[in-house]
Formats: sequence, C-alpha cells, structure tokens
Amino acid sequence: MGNAVIESKLTSIKEYYVGKIRDMYDLGPEELLVIASDRISCFDFVLPTPVPEKGIILNKLSLFWFNYLKDIVGNHFIHDDINKFTGILSDREKEVIKDRFMVVKRAKRINIECVVRGYLAGSGFEEYKKFGTVAGIKLPSGLQESDKLPEPLFSPAIKSMSGHDINVTEEQVVDNEGKATTNFLKDKSIKLYEKASKYARERGVIIADTKFEFGIYGDKIILIDEVLTPDSSRFWDVEKYGPGKHQEALDKQFVRDYLISIKWDKQSPVPQLPEDIVKHTQDKYWECYNKLTKK
Repeated sequence: MGNAVIESKLTSIKEYYVGKIRDMYDLGPEELLVIASDRISCFDFVLPTPVPEKGIILNKLSLFWFNYLKDIVGNHFIHDDINKFTGILSDREKEVIKDRFMVVKRAKRINIECVVRGYLAGSGFEEYKKFGTVAGIKLPSGLQESDKLPEPLFSPAIKSMSGHDINVTEEQVVDNEGKATTNFLKDKSIKLYEKASKYARERGVIIADTKFEFGIYGDKIILIDEVLTPDSSRFWDVEKYGPGKHQEALDKQFVRDYLISIKWDKQSPVPQLPEDIVKHTQDKYWECYNKLTKK
C-alpha cells in the first residue's frame, strides 16, 4: 500500500489548487481530483519533512467517515476508482495517486471552519483559563485541562488572508453567512461529532475536538474537504486518558509538541523533523486508522 511520497506534480491534467496538504486538479465543470500528499503542517507552516504514507491514511480515513456519516449530511465524494483514469493519466501518475485520491463534486466552499469541541484542550483551554469561556460561551468554573465539556460546543473560525484561523462567535457567522446557513452548519457539525464520537469511543479513541468544512453544490450544503483525520482532529487513547493534564495524542499534536520542545519561534525557516519523530508520527497515524476502522 505504501506508494511513493508525492514529490512531483501531475502533468496530464490541469492543476486547480495547491493547499498545504492536498493538491487539486480540474476534471471539468462538475468534478475535481483531490490528492492527499504526505506533507505535514503545524502552526500554519508546511514542514520540509514529509511523513511517508500519511496521505494514504488521511484519504482512507476520510473515505471511511464520508460513508459512515452520510445519513446526517451529504458529502462531495464521487469515487476513488483508479481504473477510471486509464487513458487520462500515465501509468506513473496512476501509481503516484493510488490509495491517496478521491474524485469529488466541485462545491463552492463556505469560508467557515466548523470546529466542535467535546473536551477542554488547546486554544479552548487557553481561552477558558483567561476568561472562563470557550468560543465566547461561558462555562462552569473549576474545569481542568482535558475535562469533558458539559455538551459539545460549536466553536467556529474563519481563515484570514494570511492563512491563519481566527476564532469567531456564532453571531459573527450569522453576520457573514445568514442565520439559516449558520443554524445548518451548527446543527450538522454537532450531529456529525456526536455520532462519530460514540463510534470512536467504542473503539478506544476519544475525539476531543475536530473541524468540519462545508460547501454549496447546486442548492444544497454538503460536507467537503477531509473528515475526522489526525490532521483535522484531536484524538486521544481512551486507556491513557486522564483529566488535569496534557494528553498523549494519536494525531499531529505529537509534532507540535516536538516543535515546542526545541523552542522553534514559529517563524521561517521551518526545521527538519528527525527520523525518529517522523517514524513515531507515522506509527501514531496508522494506530489511529487501525483503531477506528479495524482494518
């Protein structure tokens, strides 16, 4: 399954967009080819060291969740059949994208990161320590780091021109997108989180928080991008969980913690990752995938 790390671009079809992790190619007015690379980003920087097979894991896990959660809201997935590219891509290109691509509906992205928090961690915990709130919502006093929240919180963010996520209130989303769209995004995000969290918990994984992205296709709002991967979520091992401390992660928090430990100032140039950090990250991603899919 471990095909080569994506280094080269496809030349047989037109490039549409290059993101931090995913490359997109134009398949006409209704479809896009989305390829998950092995690049990894932290603190809004793409690191110079890839994590082998990471794109395969992200792609396969997203495909799993798209199928599992499709009863809650439709999504952009069309197919992942490599044979449909015979005569379109070269044999080398087909080998490069194998296991790490999906063909999707060409939806218009809604510029809202729909973050759902079930536990007190990360920037949510930092906000709580200062103001007693998360996403501007008042919480009970006395909560500890990594405590489970009384109920899942909708904690939206938007991307600025600089590429950084900016936390906003639900009221600000209403101002930008309207009340009906905001209510839809909030309702579906929380339902997606609740169903996935119940499933994951039974398989030994806590979904502390995650983010969903939505787009407009025709007259409907659908789920797009990636879903509940170690790149877009905070995953913890149920057996190692304990409130009142920083948790051992099954996601890219391990890489963030490494960069903090070497006191990188979060400015360019971005440091290379040592071989042992890369291997541990790869192992954690596969462990998360195996726990969740039982494959």
